[in-house]
Amino acid sequence: MPMLELNGITQIFGGVTALKDVSFSISEGDITGVIGPNGAGKTTLFNIVTGIYKQTNGKVIFEGKDISGLPAERLAALGMVRTFQNIELFGNMTVLENVMVGLHSRSRSGLFACSFKMPWAIREERTISEEALEWLRFVGIEELAKIEAGNLPFGRGRMLEIARAMACKPRLILMDEPAAGLNSKETLGLAELIRKIRDLGVTVVLVEHDMELVMDICDRIVVLNLGEKLTEGTPREIQENPEVIAAYLGDDE
Repeated sequence: MPMLELNGITQIFGGVTALKDVSFSISEGDITGVIGPNGAGKTTLFNIVTGIYKQTNGKVIFEGKDISGLPAERLAALGMVRTFQNIELFGNMTVLENVMVGLHSRSRSGLFACSFKMPWAIREERTISEEALEWLRFVGIEELAKIEAGNLPFGRGRMLEIARAMACKPRLILMDEPAAGLNSKETLGLAELIRKIRDLGVTVVLVEHDMELVMDICDRIVVLNLGEKLTEGTPREIQENPEVIAAYLGDDE
């Protein structure tokens, strides 16, 4: 059984069809890229999968369960998280506290216990802090733990967002243009990090415009064009597909 299935996803905004009958599946343990020219519908598709939009037609199936329209907190509890093209951080909180937010979704201590600093709440908070630091170490920014997140350079902010998502211990992570705004050195580091995430047993799906990154790390690639699935296959198959070349470069008859 595939980890994620998209069956006939259609999205209409007013009179505009952003997605039309898009279907494909994601296998557990794969790194899958979703690519296409600007306006192809990639981010719209991600927003449907992660519950930001409710599709006009079709179903989103995660590990055999229809999750269409479920909110982000329910999806996180089921094991699905995402990152955004525009980094979403709590700028006035420290780097460590940002990751702790992701871990508090599994906290057992309630408001009363935390407010009155009950012993078990203090122990749990210490455990959460230690685990958050481990995730910062995993993405390579543990030395920035005490810095306010709003003061981070862009590339480090991207690593923090990924650390916070991973703190939820997902089985599937969706990344929306994770290489956007990164320089070449940071992009190489991102590629290595995505492989490390996959090695933890986490399935990865990414929307990305950096074709060198996509071709380097993805097991399979899905190509969208004008709201429809154009094709899918291995990186080599996609590179050699004339329809994909025409979609990106134009078909000169």
